[in-house]
Amino acid sequence: MIKQFFRKKTPNATVSVDMNKQRRYEALVRAWHRDLYRYAYWLCHDPHIAEDLVQETCLRAWRSLDSLQDDKAAKSWLITILRRENARRFERKQLDLVNIDDYAIADTHQQGTEMEMEQQMLHRQIMKLAPEYREPLVLQVMAGFNGDEIAEILGLNRNTVMTRLFRARNQLKDQIEKQSERRDHHNGRS
Repeated sequence: MIKQFFRKKTPNATVSVDMNKQRRYEALVRAWHRDLYRYAYWLCHDPHIAEDLVQETCLRAWRSLDSLQDDKAAKSWLITILRRENARRFERKQLDLVNIDDYAIADTHQQGTEMEMEQQMLHRQIMKLAPEYREPLVLQVMAGFNGDEIAEILGLNRNTVMTRLFRARNQLKDQIEKQSERRDHHNGRS
């Protein structure tokens, strides 16, 4: 019995594999956590929900880390998980519907600086875009993805993504110009 206890031990392969998985996972989270949070916040506009989305994304990433073949594709893989997790949030949510005419809504929105107002206006204009144009634009501008990465994330052809980006920018430009014309007209400038 004592001989068996002190004999040379063979390393346990599963412990080694788990350690490598743990290191790989930690490296991915360290590298992309900020980008994931920034994109999650863009999607939901709530810091607490954004944190929850990132945490759920990381949990799902851990569970399916073995399916990630190329670490160079990790950012788009994680963003795809995040998008799906955000969609799941709405699948689970059952909203209570009310008649809006029954409620008086006070305008509590305070005016900010001119730059804040322009950013809010730009954000509103982006949100008015159809989802098929808005999503590639946000992925490019906010997350810094290129056309090929966006195509992979959205499951589209690269040419389709580039066309949608072109149309999104043109629609956004037209909306901003119309907004500016309306503002100038209201201020007596014509």
